[in-house]
Amino acid sequence: MDIDRRRLALPALAIGLLGVVPAFAAADEEAVAENVEAFRAAQVAADAKALDTLCAAELSYSHSDGRVEDKATFIANATNGKSKFLSLAYQDITIRVVGAAAIVRFHWLGESEAVADGKKSATNLHILMNWQKQGADWKLLSRASTKL
Repeated sequence: MDIDRRRLALPALAIGLLGVVPAFAAADEEAVAENVEAFRAAQVAADAKALDTLCAAELSYSHSDGRVEDKATFIANATNGKSKFLSLAYQDITIRVVGAAAIVRFHWLGESEAVADGKKSATNLHILMNWQKQGADWKLLSRASTKL
């Protein structure tokens, strides 16, 4: 049986590439994790510019009361100054990268205060975010929440 170098090289190349794929996935998971934290910080700071940078143009942002907002409406409402976060934690975050998409789940614990009357409210939610790799950047494509 004759074995040439090409027949040996292909399996070796394939095995070598298997080690590279998890490295790319880990880098993508880290990039998504950084964006998730940047998004949380932008929400707390009511930073319209940061939210604009982190969100996809096609954003669909769903609230636990059933309201759905596009990107412009979400950013306008998140930064209108009618309320402010006293605290916001994303707990038990899981990130799963699947190709050019990332599925992010976490437990949201927040407290906010209405600026007009000082009334405080607490939120306890389960969040599902879908992030999409657009070029070299990860953008928030959709978000849904459920009250706990």
